[in-house]
Amino acid sequence: MKGVFSAPGDYIHFKSQVPLHKIPIGTKQWRYYDFGPKVVPPLICLPGTAGTADVYYKQIMSLSIKGYRVISVDIPRVWNHTEWIQAFEKFLDAIDVHHIHLYGTSLGGFLAQLFAQHRPRRVRSLVLSNSFLDTRSFSAAMPWAPVVSWTPSFLLKRYVLTGIRDGPHEPFIADSVDFVVSQVETLSREDLASRLSLITNDASVGPLLLSDSSITIMDTNDYCAIPQQLKDQLGERYPEARRAYLKTGGDFPFLSRSDEVNLHLQLHLRRVGVEARPDLVQNVPKGDLGGSPSKENSGDDSDKSPKDDRGGSENPSADAKYEINPSPESSGSHNLDNQPLDSSECYHVDHEVTFNVLLGGFRKERHLVPPESPVHLVWEYIVLFLLRYISSLYIIIWNYSLLEFKQVV
Repeated sequence: MKGVFSAPGDYIHFKSQVPLHKIPIGTKQWRYYDFGPKVVPPLICLPGTAGTADVYYKQIMSLSIKGYRVISVDIPRVWNHTEWIQAFEKFLDAIDVHHIHLYGTSLGGFLAQLFAQHRPRRVRSLVLSNSFLDTRSFSAAMPWAPVVSWTPSFLLKRYVLTGIRDGPHEPFIADSVDFVVSQVETLSREDLASRLSLITNDASVGPLLLSDSSITIMDTNDYCAIPQQLKDQLGERYPEARRAYLKTGGDFPFLSRSDEVNLHLQLHLRRVGVEARPDLVQNVPKGDLGGSPSKENSGDDSDKSPKDDRGGSENPSADAKYEINPSPESSGSHNLDNQPLDSSECYHVDHEVTFNVLLGGFRKERHLVPPESPVHLVWEYIVLFLLRYISSLYIIIWNYSLLEFKQVV
């Protein structure tokens, strides 16, 4: 990117109001936000491959002030889907949450469906945005997936960033892409490698015990890196699910069209019987609103704080009150709270879908990937050559082992 990314004013306000929690559970480190009345069953937001817990800050601020509890989590370093289900269940037990509503975008939506399939008693409803049912298409598009855990960090980030479409488009979509790109830069090599493993390991969602009436499918009708065919398969699997269409929004509508997304989330929660408690929002002690079993501390918001390894949370605000103050209006914010559901009417757009493993988006003419020096380019060529060689060797050894096994049998 050219220049230095400047955080939006409403995001800075969010960081001053909402504590960031970090707790170790087993071998996994969980990083999450938890805000809103504890007595309300939470809406848990799961990001896509390029997202973090921070990308849902607009949903946290908007819904919590209306009396809903919102939890936004980072996907931890898990390397297969069984490990994800077990780790997420332990996380819910650790924060003393039993019945949940899940909102997932892209990979997050896929993981939400898997958890609903294998732990049906805990999931009360689903909101799926630009998501899919199986990973076979992604694994076929990424032949070097078997060696992704050995891939250097700069190549993984470059792979992720080149999957985000660059082009002149609406300022709100451009700003959403800039924010997501800034979040990608905070992810470690292990974080990126584990997420790419989750999206390329062969798996599919089986039948859910959850009724279609408890599912909302929220899609954008402009550019999306998830092929339309995969989104159509999702709609066919849940024919009676509620459909919410956004005319525009790109791959990150929760940022670019946050008012519309928040409206649909609020309508979904009302429809599935979640009762908001706005009376518990203002002037409430910290212990009664959101929170975590971990100890809170006020300090620097850096992820590399020495206290991170012991769990805890970060809250730059004072400890006297836990009051939600209205955030300053960000650019392009439109108040849709009093508008009917028809505010996002359905229409179809004929467009060519670029097949990327990662979610992408439209943005202004800016460089997402910084220019490489000749040394970096040489190293990149060498590493890619080695990865192709190792991958080919892996396939040859596997075929040879399979042949030997057949001969023995």
